[in-house]
Order: sequence, then C-alpha cells, then structure tokens
Amino acid sequence: MATTTTISQVGEFPLISSIVRDLPMSQAVTLGPGDDGAVFQVDGSVVVSTDVLVEEVHFRRRWSTATDVGRKAVAVNVSDIEAMGAVPVALVVGFSAPGDLPASWAREFMAGMAAEAEQAGVSVVGGDTTAGPVISIAVTVIGQTAGMAPVRRDGAVPGDEVAVVGQLGLAAAGLVLLGRGFRSPRAAVSAQRCPEVPYGQGRVAAQAGAHAMIDLSDGLLADLGHIAEESGFAIDVNTSVLDIEESVRTVGMATGMDPLDWVLAGGEDHALAATFAPGTVPEGWTVIGRVLPPDQVADPTVLVDGQPWQRERGWTHFHS
Repeated sequence: MATTTTISQVGEFPLISSIVRDLPMSQAVTLGPGDDGAVFQVDGSVVVSTDVLVEEVHFRRRWSTATDVGRKAVAVNVSDIEAMGAVPVALVVGFSAPGDLPASWAREFMAGMAAEAEQAGVSVVGGDTTAGPVISIAVTVIGQTAGMAPVRRDGAVPGDEVAVVGQLGLAAAGLVLLGRGFRSPRAAVSAQRCPEVPYGQGRVAAQAGAHAMIDLSDGLLADLGHIAEESGFAIDVNTSVLDIEESVRTVGMATGMDPLDWVLAGGEDHALAATFAPGTVPEGWTVIGRVLPPDQVADPTVLVDGQPWQRERGWTHFHS
C-alpha cells in the first residue's frame, strides 16, 4: 500500500522550497521568496488588503481540492484590490496546518495559488508556514493606484446609477448543492469552490470615474448597504434587470428555494458593484439600480423595488 508523506515528515524548509521554487515573478518584483522580506516596486499609492480562510468555515476538503482552495485564497483577496480601483502587484501568504496533512495537498494548494495569481496578474512573493489544528490561510495583497485615486465606499451621490459586473447567486447556490451532496450544475459548484473574479474591471470602473465601489463578498444587499451607509444615501435595487443565471434557477427549482434570495443575499461571488454618474457606466457592467436623494428616502439603506427587503440581506460573521 502506498505511503502518504505528511508535511511534518517533509519538514518546514524543504516544503517551502518545493512549493515556491517555480513561482513566476512580475517585473515589479526585485526579490521574491527566500529572504527575510520581499522587495517590489509600486506606482503611486499602496493599497493593502488581508483576508483569512479557515477550514470548515470558508472551505471543506471533502468539497474542494487543494487546487480549488489555493485559487480561492488568491481570488477573494485580489477582489478587494479590484474594488479599490487599484492594480494588484504582490501577495504574501501565511499557511497553518496540522502536521499530518499530506505534503501533496500543500503542493497542490500552492499550484492553485500560482495559477490564480497568474490569471489575476499578481506575484506570490513570500509568506510563512506554521503548525495548527486546522488549515488556516491568511493572504495579504498589495496593490498600486498607478496615478489614480483609490475608489472608496463613501463617494456615491444622488442620481448615480448602481451597476455590477460578475456573477451573482452562483456561489450561494453551489453551497446549497454541496451541502446536500450534489455536484451539479457544475457552474454553481465551481463558483462555490472558487469564485470567478472579474479581474481588471475594478480598474475599468476607476477609469470610467466610479464614485464608489465594493467587492460583493457578503451579498449584494449587505455590501451595497456599506456604500449606502458610508455615503449617507439610500440605494434602490431594481430586480427586473437582475440577470439570474440558468444554473441558479435550476438549483432553485430543484430545492424549492427562491433564486432571487441567492442573487440578493447569497455572497461569496466576489463580483463588483459600483456607482457612476448617469451615462458613464462602462461596457460589460449592468445597471441594477440608483442612488436616491435624501428628500425621497432619508435613511441610508438599500431598498428592493422601492420597498424594504424583509428576508436575509447577506452573510455576517459572529452572528448568533
């Protein structure tokens, strides 16, 4: 019977050496993994964002391959840089795992990170490994503004058109499928295992003059709520223009659930939402609503078809 080599048997430094040996580096990186710190150059201001993925909270090994988890670790982090209208440059990763984890899992995880990083246009320049009770992954991404001001959450103004780019509802539908032991429709399952981030569209939005922007990680209504609260104005979402993917509709029919709930409140799709002056929404984005004047709605909330939404608005950690 074949013997599985664990990361404790391989050892920390040989493992690190084996998983970073062939990582591609962009021209901005002058010193990558292997020293006490990485060195790279940025154009303009630095934008930094960190996310943590914990086993059984953000992913499950029985549902996702190591490659899936590696790709997801990059995607969910770079998405935040996209939401600032910045360009990703480099990332570092902290990796904690039990000693009996197969070394092959760690190598496949890193291969997934490398593949997604190449797609996102970012270099993996370093990190750290340590022992822990479950797999925990902390990724910090560094981006550059490259001559433009970052797009914040607090810039929406009355009359703005609210637009989105990327998938909505697929990841939430995929979570329901995986929780019930199903593996199709494939598009929904794949979106839960690793979101398809609309790479480059954050920069497109910034160049189009976006007033406010956010990464849709916790659900459309929940995240638009942050823009509304930070900007001080209400937002009204028009459900008649929302594009509900066929796979999302299929899962809804099969489970007896309303696919609109996943589109509005599902989360984990990591699409982008932004507000633009009328007539300036870039190609590829879909207008789904507008920012309301305070004399129409005083409370900076998010309405659905002009009415308060009475069902779940999105995901929150530490909820009881």
